[in-house]
Amino acid sequence: MIKTLISILVCYTFSISIYAQSPDEKEVAGRVESLRLAMISADKASLQNLTSEDLSYGHSSGKIEGKDSFVESIVTGGSRFMTIVLSDQTIKIVDKTALVRHKLVAETGTKEKPGTANLGVLLVWQKQKGEWKLIARHATKL
Repeated sequence: MIKTLISILVCYTFSISIYAQSPDEKEVAGRVESLRLAMISADKASLQNLTSEDLSYGHSSGKIEGKDSFVESIVTGGSRFMTIVLSDQTIKIVDKTALVRHKLVAETGTKEKPGTANLGVLLVWQKQKGEWKLIARHATKL
């Protein structure tokens, strides 16, 4: 009985520590979610607000875009996301830099040319003037 209670307590404590996040980690997680929603809705103002002027946005195809071309591609439908589901996300804060890794599964394209994406993604966020900005992204096909 005591062993069982101790085992339950250890598992409970471990599970709480997995989900415990620092204030910066929570803020970055919120920015990642805002980016996800802005990409689905093609919200130009939000995309511009979330990204650094120095953005290096790497696609799984190898294409690299800067901030302006990334935002325009999303807004004009060149890169269209109907859904984006993120999983297995980790966040590591190092000074004013946040490294975010996750899996991304998405429905992409248009009704005429639908597609899917199944990617491993690394996002690099940098705290600039008190606000987390996406400064780099790299994606690989899974």
